[in-house]
Amino acid sequence: MRTDSAAVTATSVAEATRAVVGEFLAARLAGDTGRLVELFADEVDWLLADNPAVPWIRPRSTAAECAAQFTELTEHTVPEDARAAVDTFLVDGRDAVLMGHLSGTVRATGRSFRGPFALRLTVEDGRITRHHLYENSLSIAEACAAP
Repeated sequence: MRTDSAAVTATSVAEATRAVVGEFLAARLAGDTGRLVELFADEVDWLLADNPAVPWIRPRSTAAECAAQFTELTEHTVPEDARAAVDTFLVDGRDAVLMGHLSGTVRATGRSFRGPFALRLTVEDGRITRHHLYENSLSIAEACAAP
């Protein structure tokens, strides 16, 4: 059974996580890579299935590398066609899970991709220490392939 102070602490941690994730989403939407660097921890547990066919999907571990993913994505896709909708935003302590759908068009091929995604983030001391993204990598790889 939780004491009142333990419940308040758990609520405070969840509120802090929700706030940092909100800032992360706002920075992504604004294309503010400087703010993204500030939000990512110095070392990040980054997981996004490596896909040699997709230039912006690669291993990353530093704050600057993680923030650069946004820049690389916009270099290789048509920004006006990019869509992401978050359907679910769950927070449990330091962990947050966002689920939704994304779509876009690869600039080099003109081919589109779309599919569901799930993003797990962990926030510690006000910075994102884990970024695990699960997405329809087959659709993205197919869009990157020449027709």
